[in-house]
Amino acid sequence: MSAVPQQVLVNQKASVDNLLAFQEAVFNGFEKLVDLNLKVARASLDEAAQKTQEALEVKDVQEAVNFASGLVQPNTDKVTAYGKHVYDIISGLQSSLTKLTEEQVAQAQRQVDDAIEQLAKNAPTGSEGAVALMKSTLATATSAYESAAKVARQASDAAESNIAAATNATLKAANEAAEATKTATTSTRARRAPAAEA
Repeated sequence: MSAVPQQVLVNQKASVDNLLAFQEAVFNGFEKLVDLNLKVARASLDEAAQKTQEALEVKDVQEAVNFASGLVQPNTDKVTAYGKHVYDIISGLQSSLTKLTEEQVAQAQRQVDDAIEQLAKNAPTGSEGAVALMKSTLATATSAYESAAKVARQASDAAESNIAAATNATLKAANEAAEATKTATTSTRARRAPAAEA
């Protein structure tokens, strides 16, 4: 069997392996999202049952105000934590797919380079210029891809940094809102207490 058909079989096997790796990465990411959503749904149902029981035990207006103000902060924290988990899963999936893509591009570049080398070995005399042009074109394409990949990684890093900053800002705002609610509740109680005594 000649080297070229053997190389074609090796390349096809590598392409199939890469496709299977892509599918596995996507499926694993999907599986993690489904698992997270099932856990969140279960926790939400359990919490709803618990909060319903607590609401039924409320005896007066002051307890109702305290109960209502206690509902705000935990939900904000849970939504933020859920968003972080989803972001981590998607970020991990993106990282895996980027790595697989880079490996596939590197493999394709090696295949083209090997093909050019085979062509150069079997090329007729006087075709050295054409082979040199193909090698130069491949080097230019490789350089362009590496530059584009570098820019994409920088953009991804910047986006990740912006998302982290936005998440932190949201958490801070939610905590401040919860504190404001607690402060308002406390001051309302303080104003009502003297009025009740009079």
